[in-house]
Amino acid sequence: MEKICQFVVEDINQSTKKEKGYDIVIFGAVGDVLGNINETILKLKDTIKPQGYIIIDDAYSVEDVNASYPSKKEWYQIFQQAGVKLVAEVAIDHQELMQINRSNQMHIVRRANELMILYPENKSIFAEYIKSQQSECEELENEIIGVTWLLQAN
Repeated sequence: MEKICQFVVEDINQSTKKEKGYDIVIFGAVGDVLGNINETILKLKDTIKPQGYIIIDDAYSVEDVNASYPSKKEWYQIFQQAGVKLVAEVAIDHQELMQINRSNQMHIVRRANELMILYPENKSIFAEYIKSQQSECEELENEIIGVTWLLQAN
């Protein structure tokens, strides 16, 4: 695998300044670590060859329900402004997402309860974590659509 793929761990802001000429880059959204969405796509585009590809794993709001996420239409406008073409799009299956969330939430609650017994002085921290994870699941299931996009530089 070392002959065809190299994995590097470093600050992505530094990487996008020096890394150039890739066939493809993969970006799993983690907030605005590279700036706003348009800045992010432009920085990623700058790391690939002409006609290279970008894979982005992110989300869009369900009919503008969640103001913290752009709508699908807004994403498409950003793609166009950044000079990238949408090649393919795969949205997460809602039923599968709900099953994953339920399973993960069950494990989180079980482990948090175990930790509350071991560390009663931190009970409120664990309880708050459970609530934050439940809130995130609600958001994922009702307000946003998880999606993976394959983009190509124009």
